[in-house]
Amino acid sequence: MAINAKKMAKFCRPFRIVLGLALIAAGYFTGIKWFYLGIIPLVAGIVGFCPACAITGQCTIFGKDKEA
Repeated sequence: MAINAKKMAKFCRPFRIVLGLALIAAGYFTGIKWFYLGIIPLVAGIVGFCPACAITGQCTIFGKDKEA
């Protein structure tokens, strides 16, 4: 089941980019390597592909299925 970039809510992409950058920055400044997993939401936001949406078949930010 393929989810395209249009399916991702308009709020999701910038939120994921900011979240990814924040997690990577936290990892850099604290030295905790687990924060570098922020690359996942960062890439998801840049590319416009949501792995969670692909698994579930819908984008459920705030419980709403957004059709763009």
